[in-house]
Amino acid sequence: MTSKQRAKLRGMANSLETILQIGKGGINENTCKTIEQALLARELIKIRVLENSLYTAKEAAAEIAEAVGCDVVQVVGTRITLYKPNPEKPVIVLED
Repeated sequence: MTSKQRAKLRGMANSLETILQIGKGGINENTCKTIEQALLARELIKIRVLENSLYTAKEAAAEIAEAVGCDVVQVVGTRITLYKPNPEKPVIVLED
């Protein structure tokens, strides 16, 4: 992903609401499945890492990206923005 594409996604993510929280339960199989389904439906999502979580936001972002196969757009404070294009019907079109 280029910096220009990342910048476009960051701009789009400004208006998004956080749809998932990661707390003391951490990142497990169910969390990853939920994230995959949300990415398939929306392509761009925001996640919040709670203070009682065992992860920092950067650690959680890296682990989720590896498990789900998505791109980390940004990590700001406790918020993570993730992007994964829908393979069948992409909604967000990024120029190369």
